[in-house]
Amino acid sequence: MSAYQDDIKAVAALREQAGSPWDAINPESVARMRAQNKFKTGLDIAKYTANVMRADMEAFDADKTKYTQSLGCWHGFVGQQKLISIKKHFGSTERRYLYLSGWMVAALRSDFGPLPDQSMHEKTAVASLVEELYTFLRQADARELGGLFRELDKAREAGDEAKAAQIQEQIDNHETHVVPIIADIDAGFGNAEATYLMAKQMIEAGACALQIENQVADEKQCGHQDGKVTVPHADFHNKLRALRYAFLELGVDNGVIVARTDSEGAGLTKEIAVVKEKGDAGDIYNSYLDVEEIDVADMAEGDVVFNRDGKLVRPKRLPSGLYQFRQGTGHERCVFDCIGAINAGADLLWIETAVPTVHEIAGMMDDVRKVHPDAKLVYNNSPSFNWTLNFRQQTFDAWEKEGKDVSAYDRSNLMSAEYDDSELSAAADARIKTFQADTAREANVFHHLITLPTYHTTALSVDNLAKEYFGEQGMLGYVEGVQRKEIRQGIACVKHQNMAGSDMGDDHKEYFAGENALKAGGAKNTSNQF
Repeated sequence: MSAYQDDIKAVAALREQAGSPWDAINPESVARMRAQNKFKTGLDIAKYTANVMRADMEAFDADKTKYTQSLGCWHGFVGQQKLISIKKHFGSTERRYLYLSGWMVAALRSDFGPLPDQSMHEKTAVASLVEELYTFLRQADARELGGLFRELDKAREAGDEAKAAQIQEQIDNHETHVVPIIADIDAGFGNAEATYLMAKQMIEAGACALQIENQVADEKQCGHQDGKVTVPHADFHNKLRALRYAFLELGVDNGVIVARTDSEGAGLTKEIAVVKEKGDAGDIYNSYLDVEEIDVADMAEGDVVFNRDGKLVRPKRLPSGLYQFRQGTGHERCVFDCIGAINAGADLLWIETAVPTVHEIAGMMDDVRKVHPDAKLVYNNSPSFNWTLNFRQQTFDAWEKEGKDVSAYDRSNLMSAEYDDSELSAAADARIKTFQADTAREANVFHHLITLPTYHTTALSVDNLAKEYFGEQGMLGYVEGVQRKEIRQGIACVKHQNMAGSDMGDDHKEYFAGENALKAGGAKNTSNQF
């Protein structure tokens, strides 16, 4: 028997025990409300989605074509619509997640107004967005099930038992819109204790996967900007352990930690690492510093020096007080970071790169997997990359290396629309199309995400609407550019009253007041035009 039928029976028994005061309580209505509220708390969600993600990681280990994907969100409605669209187009949410971008929280969710991605926004804004996303995803479940319940009632009224049984099966096997969210906790917004406290809040809101980076919390920069400052491994590993303790304290034993290294593009550090013995993590971290050998007599007032292999060395220190790494060590430092992060309990890795190049990503992961063969990567398919230009240039370089004639192309001007219909452009687009599958296979990328897609799609769509509506097209700019497309593409939001919960409210009114219910969805509701 289904959980739905079990709930009907259980509530019927409770009603019988309660006697006449419960006569107006319909057990099936309660069963419907329970089905529409499958997840009672954020921790229920975090435990469920952690298990989903772990199962996906295991499936990926067995088959590299089963990588996962997500798109970044800045509002619950955006996340909801993504999952509704995924179910509509693909029939399942399998291996499709949501990403919560710290960049978008800073730019779009702060009480200070738009901010750069430098951890200046309110800490609580991140957990609030996790909670908001899951509120909207749970509402998507309730709305979809509400539609099935109404279809079930119609089938019963028509005496169509076969149709009723078919709909009941859909209810019993309903696939939730609730999926894993990989949530960005930046550099922890403070020390390890601050990281732990913030992590708890995010997990309690429903996050099963937390992504943290190895930058200095108070100097944090966007991964695609200059001026990034990393921390010694001991500091970063303390925060990784803080995340694990937060998961374990809250009973989310399968919680996923994503450790991000910004070392490929970070040339600075704020401190010299503590060295307890030669060859330890601190010693290796310091070995990448740009230093010069000096004599004690050459030391200036305030100089910082340390012993390296019996020699006194002075690290190059900038006027800001920061220390500089040697040029060309980014690849090595990323590999070192990744190996250390896994040793400290990270489940997945994230390497920020300067450009999206399959062989560079694979090269770093090959070195990591010499030590940790099952190491898996989360990769940021970032809008900060000029994908068109990068892949046209990669194709140009590959063709030139092969001896192919590229004289028809100006490498420095390949973004030009004049090349859009060219053979080179087609070849570059083919590389972009298979980029995710290629890096999943060659670099063990388990999860591909785009951090800021809806930031850009919102700006693009609003620009197009404004141009038409405030221009010569007038109202036709909206009707032709938006509503007509919504209707013909089956976009659920064309019935915006339904999407906002009006029909569910009518259902509840009927549960509570029976025939006396004053419902909004009657004949005069203009949504009936759709």
